[in-house]
Amino acid sequence: MPERDQRPLLPLWAAVLASIAGGLVYDLGFPGASVWPLAFVGIGLALVSLIGRSSWAAFHLGLAFGLAFYLPQVSFTALYLGPIPWLALSIFQALFVAGGAVLITLAYRWVPRASASRWVRLVWLPLLVAGLWIVREAATGSIPYGGFPWGRAALSQAESPFAEVVSWIGSTGLGFVMVALVAGLIEWIRLRGWQDLRSAIPVAALAVVAVAIPAWPTVEVGELRVASVQGNGPAGYFDEREPGDLLAAQLAATEPILDEPGVDVLLWPEGGSDIDPTRSESAASVFDSLSTELDAPVVLNTVTTRDEQFYNTSLLWQAGEGAVDSYDKRNPVPFGEYIPDRWFYDAIAGDLTGLIQRGYSPGTNAPVFDLGDAVAGLAICFDVIYDGLIWEGARDGAQVYLFQTNNADFRGTDENEQQLSIARLRAIETGRSVVNISTVGTSQVIDPTGRTIDALPAYEPGAMVTDVELREGVTPAVVLGGAVPVTIVLAAIGGLIAAGVLARRAARGRRDAADEAVDDDASDEAWAD
Repeated sequence: MPERDQRPLLPLWAAVLASIAGGLVYDLGFPGASVWPLAFVGIGLALVSLIGRSSWAAFHLGLAFGLAFYLPQVSFTALYLGPIPWLALSIFQALFVAGGAVLITLAYRWVPRASASRWVRLVWLPLLVAGLWIVREAATGSIPYGGFPWGRAALSQAESPFAEVVSWIGSTGLGFVMVALVAGLIEWIRLRGWQDLRSAIPVAALAVVAVAIPAWPTVEVGELRVASVQGNGPAGYFDEREPGDLLAAQLAATEPILDEPGVDVLLWPEGGSDIDPTRSESAASVFDSLSTELDAPVVLNTVTTRDEQFYNTSLLWQAGEGAVDSYDKRNPVPFGEYIPDRWFYDAIAGDLTGLIQRGYSPGTNAPVFDLGDAVAGLAICFDVIYDGLIWEGARDGAQVYLFQTNNADFRGTDENEQQLSIARLRAIETGRSVVNISTVGTSQVIDPTGRTIDALPAYEPGAMVTDVELREGVTPAVVLGGAVPVTIVLAAIGGLIAAGVLARRAARGRRDAADEAVDDDASDEAWAD
């Protein structure tokens, strides 16, 4: 292996600047700047800074990249609670990035030592680097407290030519492809691949397949007329309101569409009713009236209480029957909807944790409603970022998805656009239409190709009546489900271990050969004497 391949590509000071710039540029690839090619540029700057580094240097470079990315990416968390939660989340996520950077720099060190083959460098190394990037994403998306899979590489590509890859291998698979493309291009340049254009085949073939592959076709089986309402009420955690204000705002925004013919379901957002109709006769009568007037069920969301526990609950309401089905939010947000290990965090940040008096329990019921005319898959707010819940809905027969959310605590930030981007990818991933309705916006109806077919202005009351396609058939992403991330993670860890073992054996072999050469020289000299 040439000695130059072991040297850093950049001096340390330049690598630090590249890492910081990489994190900032990477963020610009995500909503709201939404310049998706910049996500690839950010990945490239991160990888270039790690080549040839020690593990300790790689940790700090990864930390710099992670902070530069997460500080702007999740800045919406500081809107009402101030800098402490924002900084804590950003630093914690950046530490995972730093750990992943160490693994990646080991791959750059060990693979060239394990084999001098150019094709190993052009194929195995980029795939290994991409897999290790996914190892880090998998860690942030699962630990602790269920993880925070926000800011995964794929979520920058909802409106790019690469988006349709998610119908085959999901968001994890798309992220893997993105990093593999960048890492492959870097290796091609490092090996002066232009001197032999055949060396461009691996990365070029991957790029062509990723762009040219169509989304997996699902089968259209009809339409559902969905009325969805954005009340723009005082739905924020710290908004001043009286009991019933949210319900009144939603009713006012619903009024103009009550004479629309042929509505199959009325959809309200998360927190659309601040009065639980299962415990209030007056609220129950409101939903009875709505269901009767539209001759359709109502899907609403409210806070329910059972066995002295609180749930963020969506109800399927039928006139005269009441709540005929319910779905409790499966993934309540730690430090937002409940405080995990409260005894500990109360001790170190009691002023902040004290703001959250009521903690939600996670639900266990199936994330689908049978509407009679169709089966709808469900997700409540941040539920949408968890792959397993979406796959479960598709496997349970969902023909359309109804996403309810409340973005009122993040008015004026990029959070609602980031969440909408995830919803768009979910449409492509599952081959289903998505109705994404928010209390304040951004509310849109998205078809199975990821195209917006209806929308409401943010921060204004309004309603949509939209004919959405119903689809059946499951995509490979849904069929494979968790097998894709598990396979990538295990293969990456195994590949890194193998690279380390082979690199050590190769080094030992070189030492033995050098020792043998010295012995031969000594024998020759003795014979000559």
